[in-house]
Amino acid sequence: MECPFCAETIKDEAVVCKHCSRDLRIVRPVIIEIEKIVIELDALQRELDRTNARIERIRSPLRYYGVHSLAYVLIPVILLVAAHILITIILDITPLYLRLASVVIPLPFGFLIHSHLKIGWRGAIAVGFLTAAIAVTCMLAVTGINDNVPIVPGPWVEWREVIEYTASIALAFVTGNILGFLIVDVLPKTVTQGGGKPNPLAYKAAGLLVGRHVGPEHLRRRARIIQDLMTAAGPMVGIVGTAAGSLYAGLKGVIGG
Repeated sequence: MECPFCAETIKDEAVVCKHCSRDLRIVRPVIIEIEKIVIELDALQRELDRTNARIERIRSPLRYYGVHSLAYVLIPVILLVAAHILITIILDITPLYLRLASVVIPLPFGFLIHSHLKIGWRGAIAVGFLTAAIAVTCMLAVTGINDNVPIVPGPWVEWREVIEYTASIALAFVTGNILGFLIVDVLPKTVTQGGGKPNPLAYKAAGLLVGRHVGPEHLRRRARIIQDLMTAAGPMVGIVGTAAGSLYAGLKGVIGG
């Protein structure tokens, strides 16, 4: 924690600041209580945001879904189709750039539906696949009209490419959503709890890694690091997994044959 008098970093267990030599025995309990209140307020604010989003959906469902469908479905569809027309028809260059664009474009929209609408990964999967299905259908229509070929895929190889491309766009959308969860929810929570006491599981893991012979302060610091890593591990695994899946599904047909 920080000394309330000189703002220097000190140990949580300190009763006297080693920098300014001020007595902390009276103010220390107040500081700890304030930290707990800040953590509780942060959790309440996140719950209030989610509740407000649910109330808005219930109170004005047509307006809510209409406006947000325009913002988080139609706009990325337009951008994806525009990228398709620019790369494959106007510039007529390798489709690798289109696949990369189709991974990058959905990311910020997946991020925004979490940060603004508080929609989790389950909702992101639904919105992502809806966006991908509409975008890929429009791309097939544009290609069919421009090249005078059937819009609906014929052989299984073409259907597989469509499915992989749809999955790539949807997974990129989910990646952005999980990234939003990590940045908006997990990291601020980790920072605000930086001075709190680690949970017993983190203490046990720290004891196994560094041994019981170390001092209590060193053990607590290690436990805090482990707890922060454990908190962020789930979202990080989700980001890596969905991003890898999006890239694999998107680039497989271009570079993998």
